Amino acid sequence: MKRIYLDHAATTPLDERVLREMKPFFSEKYGNASSLHSFGREAREAIERARETVASAINAEPEEIVFNSGGTEGDNTAVHGIAYPNRKKGRHIVTTKIEHHAVERACEFLEKDGFEVTYLEVDREGFIDLPKLEAATGKETILVSVMHANNEIGTIEPIAEIGKICREREIYFHTDAVQSVGKEKIDIKAMNIDLLSASGHKFYGPKGVGFLYVRKGTKLRPLMHGGGHEKGLRSGTENVVGIVGLAKALEIAEAEREKEAARKRKLAKGLVKQALEIENSWMNGPEIGKKRLSNNVNLGFDFVEGESMVLMLDDKGIACSTGSACSTKDLRPSHVLLAIGLKPWQAHGSLRLTMGRDTKEKDIRQVIESVNEIVGKLREISPMYKGGN
Repeated sequence: MKRIYLDHAATTPLDERVLREMKPFFSEKYGNASSLHSFGREAREAIERARETVASAINAEPEEIVFNSGGTEGDNTAVHGIAYPNRKKGRHIVTTKIEHHAVERACEFLEKDGFEVTYLEVDREGFIDLPKLEAATGKETILVSVMHANNEIGTIEPIAEIGKICREREIYFHTDAVQSVGKEKIDIKAMNIDLLSASGHKFYGPKGVGFLYVRKGTKLRPLMHGGGHEKGLRSGTENVVGIVGLAKALEIAEAEREKEAARKRKLAKGLVKQALEIENSWMNGPEIGKKRLSNNVNLGFDFVEGESMVLMLDDKGIACSTGSACSTKDLRPSHVLLAIGLKPWQAHGSLRLTMGRDTKEKDIRQVIESVNEIVGKLREISPMYKGGN
């Protein structure tokens, strides 16, 4: 049975070209980057080359890149790292109701420690309202955190406009770009971004490594204390092999970004067109080709459970999800789908299909056939389904 992987928003396979770049650093070039001898210098040089590669991809300066373990650490460092050293200025933070849990729960933690957090609503497609964002900010606001692209429904927020509002009001602006780095063009200067989180395994790099962009002059408190690595913002022996892999993966992703986006967008349009021929179905998020990640399709089906669809598709060798991979064991409806106005039972009937470099048109045909069959079977046993009447 041919297996089809359509869960690239959760993670991606390591690119063979990336693995080749990493291999020497597993056993031959194993020095600690803090050591003064040639082994250490070799590792340090590899890290600094990687830093330059990453910085170039987002139009940053190399010294503004801090390597870490991934998106969750980056989000927490940004949110907590801005909040505590700036609390004399104010204790108000603005974010949205559709953020990744790494931002959402970091903000909830701060609320317990005396900070005030405003969670902005979004519209049916997942977009925030800029005038409402402006109205929500004030003299006490020290941070705005809005994700670049949503991990469940693919919505790409107006980051440049948000950044402009924050810059004019002297408010720090952080964006979780875990889903968009390597898929969308990012220019931190043009977008007025102060902090940006990313994770290597989302763009065919290794797991357990990511980076945080921190604009020069940003007052940030580290989460961890130790040997003062990464300019004192992320202590701990650097993951040299992971950093090398992340940089190579991003270099490849940037080189292939436009071509891959066009290809995946075409596949996504075909998938949605056929899926919506199934009665009582709909798509969550913006229209394909608009402000949406090119590889993201999120579908809804009345009278079925998303978890059942995922398990039955898995039996057919097709991997997908009902939402964020970080919360798939949580039986509560997706907070993102509830935020865009779906009822709990509608949110439970969602299916997220995210394509990758290896996704072919024949895979999409097979997936549609399977989804059609499975939805039919589940509706036959649903007490709520009355044949569409």
